[in-house]
Amino acid sequence: MADLFDTLGGDEDGAATGAARNAPLADQLRPRRFSDVIGQQHLLGVEGSLRVMLESGRLSSIIFWGPPGVGKTTLAKLLADETEMEFVQISAIFSGVADLKKVFEAAKLRRQTGRGTVLFVDEIHRFNKAQQDGFLPHMEDGTIVLVGATTENPSFELNAAVLSRSQVMVLERLTLKDLELMAQRAEQLVQRALPLTADAREAVLEMADGDGRALINILEQCFSWKAAGKIGRDDLSKRLSRRAPKYDKSGEEHYNLISALHKSVRGSDPDASVYWLCRMLAGGEDPRFLARRITRMAVEDIGLADPQAQALCLQAWQTYERLGSPEGELALAQAVIYLALAPKSNAAYMAYKEAVKAARKTGSEPPPKHIRNAPTQLMKDEGYGQGYEYDHDTKDGFSGQNYFPDGMRHGVYYVPVDRGFERELKKRTEYFAKLRSSIKNS
Repeated sequence: MADLFDTLGGDEDGAATGAARNAPLADQLRPRRFSDVIGQQHLLGVEGSLRVMLESGRLSSIIFWGPPGVGKTTLAKLLADETEMEFVQISAIFSGVADLKKVFEAAKLRRQTGRGTVLFVDEIHRFNKAQQDGFLPHMEDGTIVLVGATTENPSFELNAAVLSRSQVMVLERLTLKDLELMAQRAEQLVQRALPLTADAREAVLEMADGDGRALINILEQCFSWKAAGKIGRDDLSKRLSRRAPKYDKSGEEHYNLISALHKSVRGSDPDASVYWLCRMLAGGEDPRFLARRITRMAVEDIGLADPQAQALCLQAWQTYERLGSPEGELALAQAVIYLALAPKSNAAYMAYKEAVKAARKTGSEPPPKHIRNAPTQLMKDEGYGQGYEYDHDTKDGFSGQNYFPDGMRHGVYYVPVDRGFERELKKRTEYFAKLRSSIKNS
């Protein structure tokens, strides 16, 4: 697998030489030294964890976790070169138990001759739990140094035993500055500038979306064009298809983005809120899922501070169902903007959670007899309904009676905030609390 992002595969001046000119651009740009690597300085810098490990002289098993095209394979190869160990690469997608056995046997023989093995396992999360367990004895006895690569959260996808014997290192998507440096190295290698205007060049970097491998593939196409002049952004869009955003509706990125949307709404930022909504829609998220989650935000974070918010979300949901995409998505955007600017309160949400705790704790405690109905004589004889005061017949329309089980302390679960419509509800709760207290003490 070509892991392209970095050094020049040519002579000292960076020009490709000999057979290297016929190799794919990604191979020609593959780094030969750690100093050539673009990006990941949090791992390779002076205090970087990978650099510190190398300087200690002891290489332990590693899990590289990060998005595609940021250098996981490249770093693994450089680790083997730096430590003068054999580099063996397998993919969890195409390898099975028989392949692993051959790898382990070869590593054992190699170890007997005094040479270690760096086993790089691409897409390691694709192995099931039993297959992952198969690595453990060979990691423990030093037969292999495992370097796994995954785009998925290791906490969820890898065995705890494998994780406990490895150091997880997070690789970050490449910045626009990193990608620009990569483009400059490509130009130096082929000894000519990209046939792009400054605006089109920026568009190419954005199109790569932090993926170095994708950028090199795009650049290779650009270098092959025979254009009389420089190509602008508009012409570029005709020649290249924009890559779909990296988005897995069942993976961690799905939950990261919905969390970003929810927290932006809660943080009253309409611009960030509609941005994350559009990011999810552009990634292919089901608008119905978003409509459901947006309605939940209204219930959880706006609540009774703006009772209209929930109704507006349901209307937006219904509008989407009537119009479909893409027109109906505008209704979802309007709902998100409204929620972001609405007064916030989770008082009702917290009241519900506290009441649930109390309900579980008190179990099957019956209601007090005075608020039970008595449709039969037996029930009347048992005292059902006796002493009940009809609130409409009392002064102020409020009896102040107890409605909790006998012997249970009167709970206070709903504590409204002093924002939006709940400011009015706060006045009402305080009024009834004061009235209840005066009735009790009279």
